[in-house]
Amino acid sequence: MMPLLLADVGEENIIRKVGGSPEMKKHLEDLGFVVGGTVRVVSEINGNLIVNVKESRVAVSREMAGKIMV
Repeated sequence: MMPLLLADVGEENIIRKVGGSPEMKKHLEDLGFVVGGTVRVVSEINGNLIVNVKESRVAVSREMAGKIMV
């Protein structure tokens, strides 16, 4: 298990755990980051990620990506 920010660009990963405060967890789950779901990193700019999750493209900060374990 590793944080999403260490995942390779283009590689599909399965979400294993979503951490952080209850508010951050809820926000990430609302964006589609749910345990068992898949996520693919599209690009990385200064630690911030653009990912495909649930057929949507979402930008997440370095801090948020560190809370998503794949």
